[in-house]
Amino acid sequence: MATKDASGGAVPDGFERPLERVLGKAPAAKLERAFGMTTLGDLVWHLPRRYAKRGELTDFASLVPGEHVTVVARVRSVETRDLQRDAKGRPRSLTTITITDGEGTIDLAFFNQRFRQEQLHQGVTALFSGTVGIYKDRRQLAHPDVELFDEAEGIDAEEWANQPVPIYPATATLTTVKIQALVALGLDALGEVPDPVPAELRAEHKLLPLTEALRLTHQPKLEQDAYRGRHTLAWQEAFLLQTYLLATRDWFDTLPTAPRLPGPILERFDAALPWQLTDDQTAAGEAIAADLASGTAMHRLVQGEVGSGKTVVATRAMLAVAESGGQSALLAPTEVLAVQHLRSITRALGPELAAELLPTLLTGQLPAAERKRAMLRIAAGQARIVVGTHALLSEKTSFAELALVIIDEQHRFGVAQREALRAKGTHPHTLVLTATPIPRTIAMTAFGDLDVSTIRSLPAGRSPIQTFVVDKSDPVVFNRIWGRMHEELERGRQAFVVCPAISPGTLEGVETQADTSADASADAGHAPVVDDVVTTVGQLRRSPALAGRTIEPLTGAMSTEDKDSVMSRFRAGEIDVVVATTVIEVGVDVPNATMMVVLSADRFGVSQLHQLRGRVGRGEHAGLCMLVTGVDAFSDARVRLDAVAGTLDGFVLAEVDLEQRGEGDVLGVAQSGGRSGLRVLRVARDVAIIEAARTAAQAVLADDPTLERHTALRLAVHRRLGPDARAALVTA
Repeated sequence: MATKDASGGAVPDGFERPLERVLGKAPAAKLERAFGMTTLGDLVWHLPRRYAKRGELTDFASLVPGEHVTVVARVRSVETRDLQRDAKGRPRSLTTITITDGEGTIDLAFFNQRFRQEQLHQGVTALFSGTVGIYKDRRQLAHPDVELFDEAEGIDAEEWANQPVPIYPATATLTTVKIQALVALGLDALGEVPDPVPAELRAEHKLLPLTEALRLTHQPKLEQDAYRGRHTLAWQEAFLLQTYLLATRDWFDTLPTAPRLPGPILERFDAALPWQLTDDQTAAGEAIAADLASGTAMHRLVQGEVGSGKTVVATRAMLAVAESGGQSALLAPTEVLAVQHLRSITRALGPELAAELLPTLLTGQLPAAERKRAMLRIAAGQARIVVGTHALLSEKTSFAELALVIIDEQHRFGVAQREALRAKGTHPHTLVLTATPIPRTIAMTAFGDLDVSTIRSLPAGRSPIQTFVVDKSDPVVFNRIWGRMHEELERGRQAFVVCPAISPGTLEGVETQADTSADASADAGHAPVVDDVVTTVGQLRRSPALAGRTIEPLTGAMSTEDKDSVMSRFRAGEIDVVVATTVIEVGVDVPNATMMVVLSADRFGVSQLHQLRGRVGRGEHAGLCMLVTGVDAFSDARVRLDAVAGTLDGFVLAEVDLEQRGEGDVLGVAQSGGRSGLRVLRVARDVAIIEAARTAAQAVLADDPTLERHTALRLAVHRRLGPDARAALVTA
């Protein structure tokens, strides 16, 4: 039932109440500008990122210049000096207060605030919020917000010192102290809200009611309060997410579509394969064949090790669809990868099948006449296998009978893009490919609405790859790299060199930035050196070790014709060394390439490095990968590189990547087309919660498929589901 605000107007209950009616116009406008908040739910779900204690000082070592921080610190010294009077003759002063964490120090600068020397005398402990700057080679907070720790009456001193102080994601204008006050107003206005977790589940898993969990998370009296509040919120978030994902999968299972059965086309393809499918490929193929024949839409993820043969599995699915006249569309994130897929598929089909099925490429950079011919083939149904980039999503692109959508590297596309392609058919089957092995907990969250097939084993004949981390600061070892490359080229083989940037300052396709330790020189006014393609090509062409060799660049900024020319010449053996960005990260298959050198390797993520490494050693000769870096031997970046060098198992590295970088925004805007990301749940940490919540969600949906008896849960899930799935949930 709606309530009345101060003006007498009706407002929605609970989380949906507009912030302006709760806090007033000015605070609401500030919160919207800073964090995009518009409702009371947005505010009370803006949770503390950590907790400080009045009796514990913040470690200054982790503070980075330019970052807005909130610290608990003790005043070490105070100094006020007079400055030259201003233009109107008024006196001016500067009060410098030095605070400490017990070891390091930071200066606070207050102009014309003499009262600070009395307020913040030596020995005072307080909360300071501001942006870290550098002045005369010392870290400084200029005009920070200050909250003194006044001991509350009637509270034991030890209890007061240990009471958690919430520290929020904040900005220079909305500090953590101001956010604390606004959240307190929001909690008072919230009242009781319906809890989407059924009471019996709360009792079974020892969870708090939702309203109580929010209040304890924001206003804990004890450390245990904060833990209990956040545990409940994490469990609720996992439960809602799993209910949403399972409801989505149930919805896909209701979408009728024409059964697609294998026949002579697939038999001819299998008979001509020059190798035997691995057991994993066979198992994945059988699962896909069962999905295609079921009469309802498939929604399956195929994940696999680098070079495990996912493309041939996808090709066999396309042929089963083509048997009955259906079309398949493979959506790739880059033009280089789309071209590579088309070539691989065409080569695997052989001339007769290729002539029958007319594999067709459609990208935005094709010449106009060629693009028009491709679109006519697709619209007429002549092209039963279509490979392309975002051009497939264009309103001008239409299919005669789109029956199978294949998304390669799903994380590169948003939901809106994937759905735009699926909308070009009538409930087409969906097959998602990822060359990045997915940790089990990520599979249960970001991909929990898909059935999963895994390909671990590599095809016979693949050669091992040796990986070494090379310290760029050692000129003898670094120069030896090019001598080793000379030896590979002398044997008639080829090499890749990978850089994170196209030209100085222009990064391309880099997942991660170097660690702060790697950027230490930046504090002294020197930008860290990042290797780039343009500079590296020039250096290698002048290198005595590579004299007379053909060395060419390959980047995403090049035209389609130039990229295609470089790859064709490299594949034909006319180019010895390709210096590239991450455009070669996935899909590129040149069996004669045996060596890769990754420069500024600390700029890449674990999964990226593993993918890049997979471009060599794809033939009969062993591969060699050199990861070149200048970071400190004890930095996080070096740990990342050593992990890649230490194993070829992508599934092990996926777990390392998850531990180091976190899950990020597992259901963020890019992945979900607008749904918010995870607020409390941490995929790397909360495995037990996710598993328990998934089991609970399965039981609830099995007993109540439409959630008719779980009103609060149904409303919460509806906010995530699209309109078609919502209708299915209501009418199932």
